[in-house]
Amino acid sequence: MFYLISARKVKKGEFIGEPGKINYLELEPDAVSYGPSDVIKESVWFDRVRDLADGNPNPTSTSQTGDVLFFIHGYNNDIKTVLWRQKHLQKDLEAEGWKGVVVGFDWPSEDSTLNYLEDRSDAAEVASALVSHGITRLARGQQTGCQTNVHLLGHSTGAYVIMEAFSQAEKNGKLFKQPWRVGQVALIGGDISSSSLSIDSEWAAPMFRRIMRLTNYSNPNDKVLAVSNAKRLGVAPRVGRVGLPDTPHPKSVNVNCGQYFATLDPDTSTFTGTFNHSWHIGNRVFARDLAMVIEGGIDRQAIPTREVIDNQLVLADAPRPQFETKWDMVSPVK
Repeated sequence: MFYLISARKVKKGEFIGEPGKINYLELEPDAVSYGPSDVIKESVWFDRVRDLADGNPNPTSTSQTGDVLFFIHGYNNDIKTVLWRQKHLQKDLEAEGWKGVVVGFDWPSEDSTLNYLEDRSDAAEVASALVSHGITRLARGQQTGCQTNVHLLGHSTGAYVIMEAFSQAEKNGKLFKQPWRVGQVALIGGDISSSSLSIDSEWAAPMFRRIMRLTNYSNPNDKVLAVSNAKRLGVAPRVGRVGLPDTPHPKSVNVNCGQYFATLDPDTSTFTGTFNHSWHIGNRVFARDLAMVIEGGIDRQAIPTREVIDNQLVLADAPRPQFETKWDMVSPVK
């Protein structure tokens, strides 16, 4: 089964491109779309996601129980595209040895709900919903002993939603006082300014206080983000195109994907959307690197799908360590 949280409004029995009440969905494996008929009770949804994750622990992960990866999509994604990406991300991560659950967070984005204005007031509304119906529930679960690791992956404007969610959580007095945390945060094609992830960024500070690590996958060939720059008069280079700033937060790391991306043939690749901006989901090398990021068993500087070139970490096609699944083996008492 596949599980999503939807922030879309329901009208005439269908989800539409406007923000609305949060709903929790459970889908059959062969589903290609979804609607209000797939909604289930919130408490049942959380129990099933947690049980599904915790029932399949990963021997290469640092987590004692299971892992859940929330995927927050970007601008101009319809329902079928959102589900396609979630299902392919789940399939590729599993093929690379990861045993967690990918959960979609679907917000209305296929029209003018979010525009390319820097304030993006509607994104704050969506992010607030992610806090009140996702992070708050996570905090409550961790207070009662739940150990399921929760991670976030943001594509394009989804990076903005993630950043704003942590900012909104900081303003929630009750939530702010609770000792909740998120494991790994990863950004692909991130449509936020590079400077917003600097060590002195006030906007990023709430996120970095709550997470273990942020991994930014950048691609200097991302033309979609170049267009984004033009619409902002070129004053704010995007982190998904140029990478982290000169003074990044110490919890962050950049992986430059440009050299690897240049070797890919779109005609033989699996993807949906604009290739230079959306090649990640459907690509096994990216999935392999992301799987090892989420697991946390290998240091960020030593993940084998990365090379150091000109003092940068660069994505490279390389296998996992051969005996990784046996590294925790303990010798018997003699």
